[in-house]
Amino acid sequence: MNSENLTRSDIPAVLTIGGSDSGGCSGVQADLKTFASLNVYGTSVISCITAQTPHEFRAIEGVSPDIVTEQIRAVSNGYPIAAAKTGMLYSAGVIERVARADVNQGIPILVVDPQMVTNSGARLMKAEAIDALKQSLLPLARVVTPNIHEAEILAGHTISSVEDMQKAARKIGDAYDVACILKGGHLDSDEVIDVLYDENELYPFAATRVQVSETHGAGCAFSAALTAFLAQGKLMSEAVEQSKEYVRSALEHAVSIGHHTPLNFNFD
Repeated sequence: MNSENLTRSDIPAVLTIGGSDSGGCSGVQADLKTFASLNVYGTSVISCITAQTPHEFRAIEGVSPDIVTEQIRAVSNGYPIAAAKTGMLYSAGVIERVARADVNQGIPILVVDPQMVTNSGARLMKAEAIDALKQSLLPLARVVTPNIHEAEILAGHTISSVEDMQKAARKIGDAYDVACILKGGHLDSDEVIDVLYDENELYPFAATRVQVSETHGAGCAFSAALTAFLAQGKLMSEAVEQSKEYVRSALEHAVSIGHHTPLNFNFD
C-alpha cells in the first residue's frame, strides 16, 4: 500500500490486561471483541492462560511478571493508549508490575475489574494478591467495577440489598479515591440494579433482567465497554449507562454454538 494513501485514525487505542479464555467468552478475548464492536483499537497483555468454557474451568497457568511488564512496554511504546483495563491478574507479583507500569507509561485512564471471585463465589486470588490489589493498583484507578462478591471483600461487609450496595460503593470509593460501579447482577430480583459512586454522588442504574442460560463474560464485556466509552471521552455516568445497554443487547442477542449460548459481542 502506498504510504500516501494512509490517513491518521481518530480511533482511540485501548489496552486490556488479563487472562486468556480458551472458550472465547470472557477475559482478553471478550475484551477485544467488545473493543472491536465499539470502534476502539484493542491491544492486549496476557497475565495468565486458562483452559475453560462457560461450564468448565480445567486449568490455569500464570505468565511471569517480567513478560507482563515487557508486553505493557511494547504496547505502550507502539500505541497512544487512551485507556486501559485490568481483569484477572492472578498473582501479587503481576499486580505490582502492572501498577508500576501504569505509572511509568502514564496511562491516563485505568479501569480495574477486580476479578477476585467467580460467579459461584469461589476465590480466584490468594490473600497476598488481594492485598497487592488494594495497596498497589486500586489507588491508581479511575474506576473499579466489582460484583457483589468482590465488593463484600473490598468493603468488608455482606451485601443483600440495594442499600447495602450503596453503602459498599461509597466505602470502596472513599477508601481508594476512585469511582466505584457495584454490579448488582447477583442479587435475587427481577431488575438488575447497578450503583455508581463518583465524586460523592450515588447513581442507580436499573434494567429488567435478561432471561438467558449463560452470562459468562458479561462482567468482562461491561468493563471493556466502559474502557472504550471513557477512551472516547464520555462522562462516567454516560459511559456506565451505555456499557450497561451494550451488555444487555449482547445478552439479548446471545447465539447458540455447540453446547453453549455465549454473548453476541457484535450484534448489529
